Amino acid sequence: MITKNTKRFFVFSILIIFFLLCALLLYINFHQQMSFPVQGATKRDYDQNSFGAPRVGHKHKGVDIFAPKGTPVLSLTRGFVLFTGVLKLGGNVVLILGPDFRMYYYAHLDKIEAQTFEIIDSKEQIGTVGKTGNARTTPPHLHFSISKINPFSSKVYYDPVPILNEILKAK
Repeated sequence: MITKNTKRFFVFSILIIFFLLCALLLYINFHQQMSFPVQGATKRDYDQNSFGAPRVGHKHKGVDIFAPKGTPVLSLTRGFVLFTGVLKLGGNVVLILGPDFRMYYYAHLDKIEAQTFEIIDSKEQIGTVGKTGNARTTPPHLHFSISKINPFSSKVYYDPVPILNEILKAK
């Protein structure tokens, strides 16, 4: 007889295998240009030194890119959308698993336009700039961060500023 726990384990195992296969496919097939995550933004729209800046109880693990509310937010890279929804701090968020097992986190969105479990391309719109979550009292912006899900790596979060600067330089 199959128990409820056995069914859950089977479903969980299938999901893990599916996510790993998607990540592997993305890693192998990554041969495209990255796009800047906020349409029309420039270097003046984000602080070059904001990564690691002190916050209440933690350090800033990303960069805030300021733009008018409703400005399109684009996926930096091809990826697999792991989560779309609402979180306490991030408000409306999209989490994308991209090449090299990196996680791309887009927060404070006004609107979410991506769907969970879809494969998304670079430059594809995933939402719009907003001020949801703990950003209600700030000007509209996108909080953007990059982390690695590799448990063998001591470096979990990456400073996205050098990547963003390279994308803008290539334009």
